Amino acid sequence: MTEKPTAPPLDPRLLSILVCPVTKGPLVYDREAGELISKRAGLAFPVRDGIPIMLPDEARHIEA
Repeated sequence: MTEKPTAPPLDPRLLSILVCPVTKGPLVYDREAGELISKRAGLAFPVRDGIPIMLPDEARHIEA
C-alpha cells in the first residue's frame, strides 16, 4: 500500500497574509490534503505546486 505524499510546507509569511476570498476570514493549511481551509465559508482551496488557488470556483465544499 502506498501513501499519498504530503504537500510541501507553505511559507508562513504567505499564510499570514492570505485570507478567504469569500469571507475575508482566516485560513488553515492542511498539509496532508494540500489545501487551505476556510472553516467559516466551508471551503477548501487547493494548493498546486506550492501555489494557493484562491478561486471560489476551484474550491471544494466541506462540512463546516
